[in-house]
Amino acid sequence: MGQALLTVKNLSAWYNNEKMILSDFSFELAEHEVAGLIGLNGAGKTTFLKVLSGLHPAFRSDGICFCGSPVDFRKQDFKLCRYTVFAEDNSFSYFTFREYLAYVCSAYGKVVPDVSELIQGFHFEEYADTLLREMSTGNRKKAFLITAFALKPRLLLLDEPVNGLDFQSTEYLYRQILGYKEHGTVLFSSHILESITLTSDRVFVLEDGKIRQTFEHGQINAEGIREALHDENDR
Repeated sequence: MGQALLTVKNLSAWYNNEKMILSDFSFELAEHEVAGLIGLNGAGKTTFLKVLSGLHPAFRSDGICFCGSPVDFRKQDFKLCRYTVFAEDNSFSYFTFREYLAYVCSAYGKVVPDVSELIQGFHFEEYADTLLREMSTGNRKKAFLITAFALKPRLLLLDEPVNGLDFQSTEYLYRQILGYKEHGTVLFSSHILESITLTSDRVFVLEDGKIRQTFEHGQINAEGIREALHDENDR
């Protein structure tokens, strides 16, 4: 594993001061890697990504470091280093895709890049000037994915990015994820084994709010991960 990008020590998160979702686990992401996060429904994958995105305030940790320096998930300096695509997102519904892209680039202090290749790759040509609220779930997902890959944050968080995509767009997404290591680090959750095995340098198996098993690059295979998930289901 390369130099650490993000280190989180003893992270816990909960709902309503009682229901523990993430339970006292530590986690590290390396620079320029793709890390896959897999687990059964209710394991805590989305909550974990929401915590990293600064959208779930009910958490505690013994230490959070980004590039070796302490950070707060909710502070602006960390927000400008990461971007999240959620499994379902109905925000900015009255923006067109191009308006949304311009807004996000402005918020991150970046010039709007040429996204024609990304638009073509995701077969999004006829929707670029459509309101997000008028798009299907899959096309809204494409709008946010195109924005993410255009923005090129140092840390890219993707929650079930394959959901809602057609076959060609899914294959293009895999290529984009693999190529993203040139720009930064990707952490993505998925329940689709293929997406994990085809793209990940490391795979984290999340069970009952803890990372129970980690598969390194040479160990990543569908059968091993499937077995870990079956063992989890049998507990």
